[in-house]
Amino acid sequence: MIRFHDLRHSHASILLSGGVDLVKVAARMGHTSPKKTLEIYAHLVPNNDYDVADVFEMALKNSVTDL
Repeated sequence: MIRFHDLRHSHASILLSGGVDLVKVAARMGHTSPKKTLEIYAHLVPNNDYDVADVFEMALKNSVTDL
């Protein structure tokens, strides 16, 4: 038997795994705060640390070449 809660959980999981913004998912789920959504679904939020590191590296390289 599939419960309504299971469908909600699957819905949020698919959205977050697909890269939908956490704040938008929180609003869609009716959570009072994105913090609540993050507590439940943090393991599904894509890890963009590599992208962040690449942006920082490019900024450093650009600042060195500008000198």
